[in-house]
Amino acid sequence: MAESGPQGLQINPSAPGAAPSVQAARDRIELAPGVRVPETALRFQYARSSGPGGQNVNKVNTKAEAWVFVAALTAGGLSERAAGRLAALAGRRLTDAGEIHIASDTHRTQRANREAVLERLRALLVAAIHEPKARRKRKPSRAAKQRRLESKRHRSEIKGNRRAGPGEG
Repeated sequence: MAESGPQGLQINPSAPGAAPSVQAARDRIELAPGVRVPETALRFQYARSSGPGGQNVNKVNTKAEAWVFVAALTAGGLSERAAGRLAALAGRRLTDAGEIHIASDTHRTQRANREAVLERLRALLVAAIHEPKARRKRKPSRAAKQRRLESKRHRSEIKGNRRAGPGEG
C-alpha cells in the first residue's frame, strides 16, 4: 500500500521478499490499453481545493494534481506517433519539461479527485492512441459534375422567373 509523504508525494515501499521482476510487474499501472508505466512515473500532489465541500475545503487537501513524463509513457508502450498526438491533445497541460499536468478539485474527497485525474489521463491517452484515418483525395465523377451543374441551372431559372420583366411593375 502506498503511503503519502511530504506535500502529498506518493512513497511506494517495496514488498518484502518479492522478486525484483515480480515487484516491477506489480508496481506497473495500466493507464490505457497497451500502456503500462511504473507507479513511480506518476507524481501526485494534494492541495486545498476550491471545489465542493463547504467548511471541509478549508481543512483538508482534496485537490489532486498529477504529473507524468511523456517519455515514461513512450517507454511504457506508447508509440512515438501516438506521443506526438498526445502532445497536441494535451495543449497547455504539457509543461516545458515534457510532463503532462492534470488536476481535479471537482469532488469532496482526495480519493475521488485522484481517480478523476487518472480517468482524465486515460481518456487523453486513449484519444492519442486512436490513429486517425488518412483522408484520400477523390475526384467527383463526370455524372456528379453534370448533376451539380444541372441543379445550378435549374435554381438559376427559378430565380430568374421571379424577376419583374420590363413591362411589369
